[in-house]
Amino acid sequence: MPSIAIVAVALDLIFGEPRRYHPLVGFGWLADKFERSFNLGSAQNKSRQRLIGACALALLLSPFVMLAFWLCQYKLTSILANTLLLYFAIGHKSLHTHAHAVANALNNHDEALAKKAASYMVSRDPAAIEPIPATIESVLENGNDGVFGALFWFFIAGGVGALAFRLANTMDAMWGYKTPRYYYFGWAAARLDDVLNYVPARLTALTYAALGQTRLALRCWKEQAPLWDSPNAGPVMAAGAGALNIKLGGAARYQNEWHERPQLGAGKTPQTKDIERALALVMHGVYLWLIVFLMAVAIFHAVSHYA
Repeated sequence: MPSIAIVAVALDLIFGEPRRYHPLVGFGWLADKFERSFNLGSAQNKSRQRLIGACALALLLSPFVMLAFWLCQYKLTSILANTLLLYFAIGHKSLHTHAHAVANALNNHDEALAKKAASYMVSRDPAAIEPIPATIESVLENGNDGVFGALFWFFIAGGVGALAFRLANTMDAMWGYKTPRYYYFGWAAARLDDVLNYVPARLTALTYAALGQTRLALRCWKEQAPLWDSPNAGPVMAAGAGALNIKLGGAARYQNEWHERPQLGAGKTPQTKDIERALALVMHGVYLWLIVFLMAVAIFHAVSHYA
């Protein structure tokens, strides 16, 4: 399994996400069709919306997870299936590509292009985006959602685990909004992502702390994460901001409405160079996780051999 993880991470760094026919894009299209068919909104009571949303979620996820499980059981397909499932589940290079587009625009003094590039990373009104903090927040949060979470579940349950995590995370991103249309229908998708992401998010926060300003990161995690509206994004972003010794959070505009978010981190206002520092934090974390995984497997085999 460690060798498969290394190959999958290398494939992502070399090739990135497929530009055409990405499986997650197709899955997102199917999820949108499901939502339009099953979500009748206010025509149903709250409990029924939750039940139908949960059933729709199960119907959507089950075939893909079962197919992945079947492919990973046979020797002829196991190695290839596990490798490709993890490769499609992680979006490490994509994170770098989008963040570098913002940084390059800022370095060329093109504020409008920087805002537009940042809008591809966060769901905020483009005209009101502060591109530097928005990009860093996205890098830190998606470092967990698109990289470490998939790696964690791959270590636990192979390619099937990585796929299940990424699909659940995608469903939360599509159905997990606290809006009248999705509040009850998307409840199951949001809760499933919360459960699957609980341990990975805290390991990601610990990774950021270990690779940055550790004491400050741990203090920010302890004091600021409980104030954030997401139980998993809070620890990740607070620890990441503290590790980088920068301030994040604050006011942000979503769908023409301003939201005053708690402050994350401490120290200075982030600069363009801090985007690269955030990306380096994620990349070094990936290397650390792979090394720890290799060591854990080696120790396990050694203990098993001499037991």
